[in-house]
Amino acid sequence: MALIGTLTSGVSALSSFSSGLDVIGNNIANVNTVGFKSASTSFEDSFSNTIAGGQQIGTGVQVASVTTSFTQGSLNSTGNTTDLGISGNGYFIVKDPNSGTQSATRDGQFTVDPSGYLTTQAGMRVQGLVGGTSAVPLGTTVGDIRIGQSLPANTSLQSISIDTSGNVHEFYSDGTSAVTNQVELQNFSAPANLTKSGDNLYGSLSAAGPVGGGILAGNNGPSTNGLGTIQAGTLESSNVDLTQQFSDLITMQRSFQAGARLITVSDTVLQDITDLKRS
Repeated sequence: MALIGTLTSGVSALSSFSSGLDVIGNNIANVNTVGFKSASTSFEDSFSNTIAGGQQIGTGVQVASVTTSFTQGSLNSTGNTTDLGISGNGYFIVKDPNSGTQSATRDGQFTVDPSGYLTTQAGMRVQGLVGGTSAVPLGTTVGDIRIGQSLPANTSLQSISIDTSGNVHEFYSDGTSAVTNQVELQNFSAPANLTKSGDNLYGSLSAAGPVGGGILAGNNGPSTNGLGTIQAGTLESSNVDLTQQFSDLITMQRSFQAGARLITVSDTVLQDITDLKRS
């Protein structure tokens, strides 16, 4: 037990509230990040010392958890066909073409790369049903969504559109069209277990309990099985509430200052004790 318990409590307060400030700062910094989900910090008391007569004196505070809020952000129109927003539940699944690692994301800032793959800004390939042509209906094969790869003879790709069910419609120069791919969504039973891995991506997909028994294991079409719909030409904004964040920031700052004051007072008392011993 410390000679002056307030010193221990003050140090724990500075450490804990510093973490709280870090979380709030990160929320505010990502107020304009597409698909960003804000986090909040909760605290709990730490171990208490038991003194004579069974009385207990606490030794400070510690971080209990940092919880992510998965509430829906608003959808903002961009006019870009390959920008996809999710209205409702679900995550896009994207795959690293080099490592094969799969990640989840709510960031639908997709683009078509020179090879025709629908990718994230970092080059991760969007997953879904593939293999449809003007002659063959879309099947059940899941893979990298690729556009303009099975054109009818003597035609060229004119444009594409993506409907609310994630179906990728290709329109050709001869006036025909085909559904060649379907962007699928994955829901999780325990999204709090997802871990942020940077680039607006989430990892630890298995720990989050993918609904359906596996990642895109079946029945993952948008607007089915509790999944949301896809809104092409939109992007989901961050769900950070700036007003709430600034209010929390002021509260956390004052708590930090109070913890610092505890240390200052403790230092003064310790100096008084030292002076008494010398006198």
